[in-house]
Amino acid sequence: MLAVRGMPVTVIEAANGTGGKIRQMDAGEGVRVDAGPTVFTMRDVFDRIFAEAGTSLDAEVTVQRADRIARHAWDDRGQLDLYADAERNADAIGDFAGAREADGYRRFAAEARRIYAILDRPFLRSSKTLPPGLMWRIGLWRASDLLAIRPYESLWRVLHEHFRDPRLVQLFARYTTYCGSVPMHTPATLMLIAHVEAQGVWAIDGGLSALAAAIERLARRHGAMFRLGTAVSRILTDKGRASGLELANGERLAARHILFNGDPAALASGLLGQDARRAARPVPPPRRSLSAMVWLAHGRASGFDLSHHNVFFSPDYPREFADIAAGRTPDQPTAYVCALDRGVGAGPAAGAPERLQIIVNAPANGDVQTLTQKEKARCTSTMLAALNRCGLMLEEPLPHQLLTPSDFAARFPGTGGALYGRASHGWAASFLRPGSRTAIPGLYCAGGATHPGAGVPMAALSGIQASTALLSDLVSTPWYRRRATAGGILTHSAMTSASG
Repeated sequence: MLAVRGMPVTVIEAANGTGGKIRQMDAGEGVRVDAGPTVFTMRDVFDRIFAEAGTSLDAEVTVQRADRIARHAWDDRGQLDLYADAERNADAIGDFAGAREADGYRRFAAEARRIYAILDRPFLRSSKTLPPGLMWRIGLWRASDLLAIRPYESLWRVLHEHFRDPRLVQLFARYTTYCGSVPMHTPATLMLIAHVEAQGVWAIDGGLSALAAAIERLARRHGAMFRLGTAVSRILTDKGRASGLELANGERLAARHILFNGDPAALASGLLGQDARRAARPVPPPRRSLSAMVWLAHGRASGFDLSHHNVFFSPDYPREFADIAAGRTPDQPTAYVCALDRGVGAGPAAGAPERLQIIVNAPANGDVQTLTQKEKARCTSTMLAALNRCGLMLEEPLPHQLLTPSDFAARFPGTGGALYGRASHGWAASFLRPGSRTAIPGLYCAGGATHPGAGVPMAALSGIQASTALLSDLVSTPWYRRRATAGGILTHSAMTSASG
């Protein structure tokens, strides 16, 4: 957005490619597999970005609306598919668990829709605010709406109001893991995530890496400069405001405005220099979001008809999160499987190897614990057992690369491997995420660890909000009117701090 408005923009990126957590990695034998986000929702956010750049999402990538949101299984005796259609979901749930549960789903879907409608404009698509500001935006006269978002009740408890079948409680509780949080500690407000997904899930040919590449092309088209493979060691300040960057090679770049889209925890930890520490508050380890074990595989699957998105549930959800709270990977995990080749197109040939991304939740302790090869092998065995219990068999040995919390901690330092910033536990957690502006004038934050939260569309919204804040400050700053934009704008990515 800054380049589109004619601002001089230079992107400093430690990795050899753009995208941050959206990236592809080698799963073996040169096969590239998505190693980051795989779910694409809230398409309208990206329609806006591409339209403002003078093009359209459809003109830049091949995107297709998915009929089926995800396939879910608890054992080998059946499965439940959810769709981007509430009444179709009610019918599917009725067939799966009975008419009472179908009615419960209708009530749940209506409540999730109302919460989303209340918070969409005043909170998700607006700059960070504290509770009084949110009350003002919603409207002090709309007291019923303020109560309807249910911030003081846990999602886990509220779901039991809607469902008696524990499988359905587990299914709709899982949406809190989208922002790296535990459903037993997450406010019921976050049931809005279920509504976001129910509005539609899209598949992009080439995965989300193709989306990141398209955004980079747009930025270059509008004059943005990119310095890839370039690490930043320090954010510089002068008289209390941002003044530039020092690169790992000792080079210094002057900049009056810096947009940092790494996890602000890296700033608070002093990893970008002492001057930048006061830009963000530290996140204590107990307040970190979840990390993950991520297998990037290329192998044969049988016994279960995979969809693009698949979830294989643990038999004991509370125990799974208790294991994580104790600092260990679960003995009986829930496993998410993205069958990447079953998104857009005909899919893999029968019996042929296919690309898979498999995710199991894990504690964000990668800065203090590194798994041994024996421990990694055990995690792989428990993951395969979770899939086998539901009827999915993967070839063994499975060709794969395994990413652990320590791998994420090394690539995104200051986080312990937490993939979503601060966990959304308790009613105040959403207000504790950093906003676009920091305590250091000229230094801004964007990304999934800032307001409004984790996930690809939320990260994009944070970028829009940070760009808006920066442009607003330019207009209101007297020296800018005298000096124009000499010095440029530097955008520092999450990857920069990873090797900075």
